[in-house]
Amino acid sequence: MTYPSPLWPVSVKGVALDARGRVLLLRNERDEWELPGGRLETGVGGGVLPDLSPEAALEREIREETGWDVEAGPLLDGGVWVYQPLPGCRVLIVTYGCTVLTPERPPVVSHEHQRLGLFAAGEVPGLAMPDGYKRAVTAWYGRGGS
Repeated sequence: MTYPSPLWPVSVKGVALDARGRVLLLRNERDEWELPGGRLETGVGGGVLPDLSPEAALEREIREETGWDVEAGPLLDGGVWVYQPLPGCRVLIVTYGCTVLTPERPPVVSHEHQRLGLFAAGEVPGLAMPDGYKRAVTAWYGRGGS
């Protein structure tokens, strides 16, 4: 008999701003905007090195998804929440503010997403995206995001 895993997947996400203070968002297969990021690599199977921390995983994911180099941290107030993207599927989202080390470099979209966008703070509330991501973006702008 097969048992479902009792563990929730964890996804680390980052709020990253370009040189003009616009937040980088990615369009996913559910036709929603989301923050860049993903899951931590365990290093088990496939010859992939394990991520040494959630921050390192986020830095790797943003580089893979957008071409930007970032420094992840701090953890954002209200940035840890449970998301249910599909019925019966829950994901723990952990969100960090990110300092973009290459803000002048135009971001590129990877094969993982349909497209990317750069949005001013005032545009974010009207976007089709989960409220948890919107709260994280607002929190980073409130801290003076870098």
